Amino acid sequence: MADGAGARGSSRVGHRGEPADPDSWRRSLIRGAVLLFGTLVIATAFIAAYAGALHQPTPKDVPVAVVRSDQPARTLLAAVRERDRALKPVEYADRAAADDALAGRDVYAVLASSSTGGKPGLTLVTASAAGPAAIQVITQMVQVAAERGQAPLTVSDSVPIAPTDPRGLVPFYLAVGLVLGGYLGSTVLGIRVGTTPRTFARAGARVGGLALHSGLLGLAGALVTGPGLDVWHTRFASLVGACALVAFAASMAAAAAQGWLGLLGTGLIILLLVVLGNPGSGGIAAPEFLPDFFRDMHLWNIPGLGTDLVKAVVYFGPDATAQPALTLALWSVAGLLLLLAATAIRGRGIRPWRRR
Repeated sequence: MADGAGARGSSRVGHRGEPADPDSWRRSLIRGAVLLFGTLVIATAFIAAYAGALHQPTPKDVPVAVVRSDQPARTLLAAVRERDRALKPVEYADRAAADDALAGRDVYAVLASSSTGGKPGLTLVTASAAGPAAIQVITQMVQVAAERGQAPLTVSDSVPIAPTDPRGLVPFYLAVGLVLGGYLGSTVLGIRVGTTPRTFARAGARVGGLALHSGLLGLAGALVTGPGLDVWHTRFASLVGACALVAFAASMAAAAAQGWLGLLGTGLIILLLVVLGNPGSGGIAAPEFLPDFFRDMHLWNIPGLGTDLVKAVVYFGPDATAQPALTLALWSVAGLLLLLAATAIRGRGIRPWRRR
């Protein structure tokens, strides 16, 4: 009786004993070896991805806007381009279009000719919230070129970074936490109630639970970075919604992968969102500082989309918000449809889990 009570107590606190008979122990050992090999592969990929992407960040083709008819500004950027391919001039029809590109995060700065006291000069308008490291490179290179050409240069920042986040890393860390919470929430449900729902009603309950979890996580993230750490002070409701969308996209991607692959799907999600997604997000180093393989990953992978969406909501506006928000919504819908497909195709064919 005491042994039975002890076993039940151990079960309640989460202990799990080794298999008693030798055959079961050998089978468990083989499964454990396979899982260990999987973790070895993921850890090695993690090292390769982070070291490969971030060991030597080098700017290439950092976009700077210039008006097509502005010959002095175009000439200076062309001279910079001839010396180093770090900056890339992007021409626009007029100043309004160039300013819209800056507000939409299509470029990091706008260079234009100006006149101060009757003397010709240049004005560089930046958006440091888009990426402080990129702005530093642009400013330094344009200043050197302007000094060579003896052209006075005025620099102003139209979208300054929060003084409490001078390196601009909080959006990235916030996105990482949201993605982590999203796929861990799905994994916990998979472990406790099964990875593939057996009916559409159960699938709906799972999606509803993940949506509630994502909403609460979004609220928690906004509270921590807003009132908690005093990083941002505006657009709180929009930030909550953005954070919830990031977490929900990650949770639905994980739910879909687990619905088809079981808990092995969690490994796939970690590989995609953590091993590749974090260094390719543009949050640690701007996308233009990354190798070609990682350069455009922020446009489609959830951590990069989350980082971009947080920046857009907090610092910029609807023009910068649309692309990451829409792509995250597509991730969420795709995950939902794949989970429902797994329910229809695989759900009834999987043996129900029984406590031993």
